[in-house]
Amino acid sequence: MAVERVVPTSPERVFAVLADGWSYPLWVVGATHMRDVDDGWPAVGSRLHHSVGAWPLMAHDVTEVVAVRPDELIELRAHLWPTGAARIRLTLHPQGAGTRVVMTEHVERGPATLLPHPVQELLLGPRNRESLARLAAIATRRSVPDART
Repeated sequence: MAVERVVPTSPERVFAVLADGWSYPLWVVGATHMRDVDDGWPAVGSRLHHSVGAWPLMAHDVTEVVAVRPDELIELRAHLWPTGAARIRLTLHPQGAGTRVVMTEHVERGPATLLPHPVQELLLGPRNRESLARLAAIATRRSVPDART
C-alpha cells in the first residue's frame, strides 16, 4: 500500500529528518518514546529502539535500516512483538521546487498477515498519510544549522 505527499522543500531537507533517528517519534504515528539510536544511523543494519502505545501500555519496538540511498530512499523493517514485522519504504523524488515522498508499507510477518489487503490498507493508509504530513511539517520548518558556525 502506498501513500504520497509533495513536500515544498528539497529531498536533502526531507532526508535530513529521516536521517535523524531521534526525530522518529515526532513524525511516525504510534511511536511514542525513543530509547536509543544505534551509532551510524541510518546505515544499513543500524537500528532505532523506541516504544509504541500510550503509557503505561507501551511496547518496545525496534526498527532496522534495510536499504538506504541518501536523499533518495530509506527502507526499514519495523519489528513489534507479538504482531510481527512490517517493511516500510520511503522514496524521495524531486518535483519542481519540492519533493514527492512515496511511503509504502506491507506486513511481512505475524498475525497481521492474515488480514486481507483491503483491511490492511484501511488501517495503514490514514496512519501513513498522517506520518507524511508530520514529516513534511518538520522538514519545511526545521532550521538548518549554518555550516559556518
